[in-house]
Amino acid sequence: MDTPAADIEVDEGLVRELLADQHPDLADLPLRLVANGWDNVIYRLGLDYAVRVPRRTIAAQLVEHENTWLPLIGTLVHVDIPLPVRVGLPSRIFPWQWSVTRWVDGELAADTPFDEHGTLAVELARFVRELHVAAPPEAPANPVRGVPLETRADAVASRLASGRVPNAPAIAAAWESALGTPRWEGPPLWIHGDLHPANIIVRDGGLAAVIDFGDLTAGDPATDLATAWLTFDADGRRTFIRELADDATAYDDATWSRARGWAVTMATALLANSGDAPAMRRIGLHALEQVLEEAGA
Repeated sequence: MDTPAADIEVDEGLVRELLADQHPDLADLPLRLVANGWDNVIYRLGLDYAVRVPRRTIAAQLVEHENTWLPLIGTLVHVDIPLPVRVGLPSRIFPWQWSVTRWVDGELAADTPFDEHGTLAVELARFVRELHVAAPPEAPANPVRGVPLETRADAVASRLASGRVPNAPAIAAAWESALGTPRWEGPPLWIHGDLHPANIIVRDGGLAAVIDFGDLTAGDPATDLATAWLTFDADGRRTFIRELADDATAYDDATWSRARGWAVTMATALLANSGDAPAMRRIGLHALEQVLEEAGA
């Protein structure tokens, strides 16, 4: 599946107009397009900032969630996240919220070899431990993240039958095994919701920032722990799991089993929808390879 068509085309002219209208002190800084994804367009603004503008109606609410909740999340975690330093409000020019954040130097973990993520494993484990605290009742709801694993069964079955997922019978067996795991019975914890290596920025081998909190919600922390298969090789995964081993309440064996199921859920979604995004397909293939290697398949 290729990148969906934009509901509103976001280009440099529109971004400059938005800045001039609401944040004129930033409007004359240089702009450079750095990402035009499924949901958002991101421009680097000068040397210090990034502008994030939704391109689809479905993404507009996700940006609102970030603008509302990231200031709180920023007090919990030790790494950079895309905290809004300016918020763009709906106007006659543009109907949705948008944001200006700090620019973080580095590269996506997805663009670095999976077997070089040893240091990242330690630091990302610290990040998830800091993030995974009880969330307030008004935390954003998300129907596809943090929920009981069995609610994703139909979607996974459809992807496995699509012909886009290699080794589908073996993956189906791993998925069925995870489905038999008891549900999360603890309080709903804050979760990032989309913690794969294209949303992780590294610098000098370590964790520089975690980005794209559009799927931020509360629920089962196993959703985020899927990154153990999405981001790491076997050695990195062992390090990641070991760093969390002393918290047997949130990260018990059942949680790690569900996390493996979430890795299948996210990897099959990446493969079914990667279209013109080869990096996403590479992440999906890697995760499923890791799941099968671990299962001895």
